[in-house]
Amino acid sequence: MCPYCGVGCGLLVQVRDGRVAKVKGDPAHPANFGDVCAKAVHLPPILRTADRLVHPQLRHRRGGALERVPWELALRFTADRVREIVMAHGPDAVAFYASGQLLTEEYYVAAKLARAVVGTNNFDTNSRLCMASAAAGYWRSLGSDGPPAAYADLDVANCFLLIGTNTADCHPITFKRIRKRKLQSPDAVTVIVVDPRWTETADIADLHMPLQPGSDIALLNAMLHVLWREGLLDANFVAKHTSGWAQMRAVIERYPPERGAALTGLSPEIIVTAALRFGRARAAMSLWSMGINQSHVGTDKNAAIINLHLATGQIGRPGAGPFSLTGQPNAMGGRETGGLAHLLPGYRLVADAAARAVVERHWAIPAGRLPATPGRSALEIFEGLASGAVRAVWIMCTNPAASMPDLDLVEKALRQADLVVVQDAYHPTETTRFADVLLPAAQWPEKDGVMTNSERRLTYLPKLVEPPGEALPDTVILTRFAHEMGVKEPFQFASAAEVFDELAALTAGTVCDYSGLSHDRLRRDGPLQWPVPAPDHPGTERLYQDRRFPTPDGRARLVAVEHDEPLEPVDASFPLTLTTGRVRDHWHTLTRTIKSPALRSRTPEPILEVNLRDAQRAGIQDGDFVEITSRRGKAVAQCLVSAAIREGTCFLPFHWGRQSGFYKSANNLTLSGRDPISQQPELKACAVRLRRVAEPPA
Repeated sequence: MCPYCGVGCGLLVQVRDGRVAKVKGDPAHPANFGDVCAKAVHLPPILRTADRLVHPQLRHRRGGALERVPWELALRFTADRVREIVMAHGPDAVAFYASGQLLTEEYYVAAKLARAVVGTNNFDTNSRLCMASAAAGYWRSLGSDGPPAAYADLDVANCFLLIGTNTADCHPITFKRIRKRKLQSPDAVTVIVVDPRWTETADIADLHMPLQPGSDIALLNAMLHVLWREGLLDANFVAKHTSGWAQMRAVIERYPPERGAALTGLSPEIIVTAALRFGRARAAMSLWSMGINQSHVGTDKNAAIINLHLATGQIGRPGAGPFSLTGQPNAMGGRETGGLAHLLPGYRLVADAAARAVVERHWAIPAGRLPATPGRSALEIFEGLASGAVRAVWIMCTNPAASMPDLDLVEKALRQADLVVVQDAYHPTETTRFADVLLPAAQWPEKDGVMTNSERRLTYLPKLVEPPGEALPDTVILTRFAHEMGVKEPFQFASAAEVFDELAALTAGTVCDYSGLSHDRLRRDGPLQWPVPAPDHPGTERLYQDRRFPTPDGRARLVAVEHDEPLEPVDASFPLTLTTGRVRDHWHTLTRTIKSPALRSRTPEPILEVNLRDAQRAGIQDGDFVEITSRRGKAVAQCLVSAAIREGTCFLPFHWGRQSGFYKSANNLTLSGRDPISQQPELKACAVRLRRVAEPPA
């Protein structure tokens, strides 16, 4: 399985002389049927590079140099420091920050280590920046996390609502499948793209809706108003299978298309047209990603999308459903393992005493050992480090000093921490330069395990080559650390297969039950979608086909939500809204893709997209270098002036961190305000101003 986005493409890998020589798509894998994007094709050159971290390193004092040390010394030093901090300040003075790129087994062992050994729920991941609002949205509306639809539905849907997603760049294989469906039946299939920018995704759209950033709820409520007014709701489904319609109706009555137009900057006519196309569709799918999730009302935006599907009965049947596009390859698997600060394995909640008791028995640890209070979410971990409430952080397979908003706060937090442990495959990165302990981790495909993609499909990844130097799989590192902490019995894992078996048994009876799976079965039968509750179960293509939902009354919830402006409105000093996102050729914070000569040459630098009228007002011409300033910092980038982005909005990709050049980082500008339910930050909207600069900084 590909280690990049949540599409979860299957790959065929050629190994020559102990190294990966070539990568291509696997025609037998149901996520991609042999298709593959450029990032996967160019995986071979990024695996063995000069900056691979191949030996443990230790900084004996702050300000001192990192020195190579044996594994035993690195783990003993770390265990001693963690014990000291716990003794002095309590277990919640320690936090773990992990990644949706970890294998499921690694996620599981890390979360178990934090809770059962250290005794803290301060275990969160960069999925908090990615899918937290979607997960919270599914929980609130449907009763549980997990996308109801599947990729197979892309082949039979006849209406696609793409909102808050540049699918062509960020999930290119999924986009190709949608485009193929559109080209096969151009008159029967409608594609609606909601995005302030005209991107390649919009090239296939019947309707492109360049709304004002942050106004998604106003649009969705106005569309629902039209469907209600025109009698296009599924009254039978609403009455039998949902709750909350009375409250919903009271809200949507206040969102006629004229008000929706005033709030979104669109025309009433295009809102009506989009609503009617969706409401009259035989089978409608909505697909979204970070443009919806990364908002201070991201959970409400998810609810507004799901409301459309519940009110029209467009869920639990072929070609229909609300389908969030996951940003990372195993963000879904991480949530299944309890890889967020409020979760335990099997989508259990840490605040649920009965759930804690089940996990304690399964882990054979004393009753009452697991803490009952949810831990710190991602940004709260770094705020705790900055304030002194958290003293130590263990960072695995992620680069928060580049990916987090408000980077000055993140760097301050890492400088002030008593202990920073970074477990990664590369050094230096923006984050590893703050480390007191560096632990070299094996990466794809130097270890084996499982990942779950966006459609709940589990794929087994075999180990194909040996890791370089002394690098070890994350499960091995974490297990050795548990032993160093004096906890051996619950961490007697001889293989990743044993870790998976323990987790799979713990999912039994839960919504994400895959107790019928094992490494052997996934190798034999291929990728399968949960639930898979028995060894002979074929997997589950889509959820809720019986129209029952995992809520106390078995009904889905229509959640009435209201439009809310972005946290940071524009004004005379900062007249533009900056939105950030990905480009096709790069991934996250460049720790992989920038090492591919082909990908680097295609997109070597960040480019700021500016509307023609905004550029004229600022005295900027196409190709100029521009200083972008927010209330938190500055960035500098060359600009592309065009009419392809909405007036009043500019766009900057977020991949480049300060290591690439201090002023290349978009997260110098972003703010850390967040959704109160999902705790996901508002990375998609902040107020900025532009100024032409004579030449780029050195």
